Formats: sequence, C-alpha cells, structure tokens
Amino acid sequence: MNAAIPDTARARILVVGDVMLDRYWFGEVSRISPEAPVPVVKVEKVEERPGGAANVARNCAALGAQAALLSVVGTDEAGKILARLMSDAGIESSLHEDAGLNTTVKLRVIGRQQQLLRIDFENWPDHEVLQAKLSEFVRRLVECDVVILSDYGKGGLTHITEMIRLAKAAGKPVLVDPKGDDYARYTGATLLTPNRTELREVVGRWGNETELEAKAQQLRSRLDITALLVTRSEEGMTLFSAAGSRHEAAVAREVYDVSGAGDTVIATLAVMLGSGLPLEQALHLANRAAGIVVGKLGTATCSLDELR
Repeated sequence: MNAAIPDTARARILVVGDVMLDRYWFGEVSRISPEAPVPVVKVEKVEERPGGAANVARNCAALGAQAALLSVVGTDEAGKILARLMSDAGIESSLHEDAGLNTTVKLRVIGRQQQLLRIDFENWPDHEVLQAKLSEFVRRLVECDVVILSDYGKGGLTHITEMIRLAKAAGKPVLVDPKGDDYARYTGATLLTPNRTELREVVGRWGNETELEAKAQQLRSRLDITALLVTRSEEGMTLFSAAGSRHEAAVAREVYDVSGAGDTVIATLAVMLGSGLPLEQALHLANRAAGIVVGKLGTATCSLDELR
C-alpha cells in the first residue's frame, strides 16, 4: 500500500467546529475509599491533549498536511492551553475568545490503564458567537482544498448550513462529522461520517445489510450528499454512494480506546482527498489509520510513518 500514499504536504485542510481540551489524570489504584465504595486514585501524571475539532486538525497535521483551525473558546486557562497545543503542533488556529463561554474540558481519570471516570466542564453559548467567523470562513475557503466541519453539538457550528453552501459555491469538498438527530442542516455536504449509533438515531434500526443500505441511500439522496460513510466499530466501515456500497473490514489488532477514532477517520479522508486520491483509496487509508489509533490510549493521532 506504500505507493497509494500520496504527497500530503500540499494538502490544505480547513477545520471548523467545536474544540475541547482533553485532560487525563493517570494514577495508581491500590485501595477502596473508606468514605464510599469507590477506588482511590493516587494521581501521578497529568496530560492535556486537544479534543474535538482541535484533535481533527492535529490528525491532519500528523499526516503531513497544512491544517488551519477555526473555532471559539472561552477567555480561560483551557482556551489558552488549546491555543498553545495547536501552535506546538504547527497548526494555524484562529480561536475566537468569548467571555460568556467556558472552554469545554473533558477530564478523564485513568487507573491501571482503565478509564474510571469522566467529568465534563461545559456550558452552551447563550448568544451568537460565530457570526463574525463567517467572513473569516469565506476568506479562508480560498486558501484550502478540503473543508471539515466537526460538529460536537456544543454550539460552535450554528451556521453550518450556510458554511456548507459557501464551501460548495467555492468548489470545495465538505466533510461533516455529524451530531444529533436533525441531519437536514447538513444538506448538500460532500460526505457525512456518522458512527453506527449516530446513524441509528436518524434512520432507526436495521435488521440486516440490505436494510442498512436502503436506509443509508435514502438518507443520502434526501440530503443531496455525495457519500455517506458509516463507521461501525468492530464491523469496520461502509461507504454508501451513487455507485452502491463499499465495505472495509476493521483492521485493529487490539482495541484499546475508541475515543477520537472518528476524528482520525475524517482527517485522513480529507488529507488524502486534498492530496488528489479518489474516495475509495482515501477510504482504505482512513480505515487503516483508525485501526492504528484505537490501539492507543485517549485522543491520539496516526502519523504517515505508522500508516506506511
């Protein structure tokens, strides 16, 4: 497969969406608390990693592409850490600061290499925060090959329908990682990448592959999208397009942690498409990249060397 990996350095990816800070507390568990039947974790190491759209951008950069990130953060410590992490990863980020917003932080407590607890710190923006970003979005469209809209349902993509329309008008492919049960807002996108559970929320359950394909194709044509990629955990991933369906079996040798695997999939697809690969070849590489990151703990990336 080496020959199939293109020169990714020329791919320019614009990532827009909800960012968050993933914080990990690693420690030893040696006893149960006398106060309640819960383990006591003696924290020995703290790690901070970009999450959400920031992790998508980091995955693009790890694959050698030029990544730019457009998002909104609070005027807080977590927002400043995210800006620094993006800068360290060589990502050009435009993080609009909003005093009425808390930067989303997901704190995971890990003991004996297992996640024991996750605590989320977040609030929904109570006012318009990204209207000003639309003009910058339009400006940045000119400089990119592919657009990724990473929707984590945190309010950062209020104008996603307009963003899709503008990107299409500029002739740029738009890849969307969707959230929620209203996919009408993603109408006209090039590619949607829901996971199995997310798709079920929208189209209902299916009993077999034939039923899944019928539901997926119906959704695809209703939303006027070129392709629908359903990531299916241990079942791999399936692409639905006008040409029919194409399945890629899961390649993970060992599944350690699936968090952030969807970020890697959409980032790899965007980078490969931006490097000139057709969708089918990009899909194969995205599946391999996903198999690599699920073998790592927490939100992680796949490098070009690992992909080779």
